[in-house]
Amino acid sequence: MAVKIKLKRLGKIRSPHYRIVVADSRTRRDGRAIEEIGKYHPTYNPSVIEVDAERVAYWLGVGAQPTEPVLAILKKTGDWQKFKGEPAPAPLLQQAEKPARPSFEAIGGDDEGKGEAITQKKKAEKKDEAAAESASTEA
Repeated sequence: MAVKIKLKRLGKIRSPHYRIVVADSRTRRDGRAIEEIGKYHPTYNPSVIEVDAERVAYWLGVGAQPTEPVLAILKKTGDWQKFKGEPAPAPLLQQAEKPARPSFEAIGGDDEGKGEAITQKKKAEKKDEAAAESASTEA
């Protein structure tokens, strides 16, 4: 029986969450798993990766083969390098917080009104014309 370390998809249509699982290679993607050894949430910013390093080392030691996406995750966490005896990768960098956009007042904008709107409302034009006509007829 070939054992694979693969991703099991959970979540809604456009909101995927994955569990890193150990399963028989013949089972379907979201099928029964032997053991769950981690989580991966790619839609979060920054993405969440949680891996049980002891269990990964055990399963790799007994011959489980990681799929390509799981191999990339294990390389980022350093578990693959530890298994192969290579030097550990640089730590994952947390994304810096974006600075808040400056407010209108901070930019130097004035909040004084510029007067009325450039275009007049149609109803106001009709009333003005009617008032002008009645004034001209009375005079």
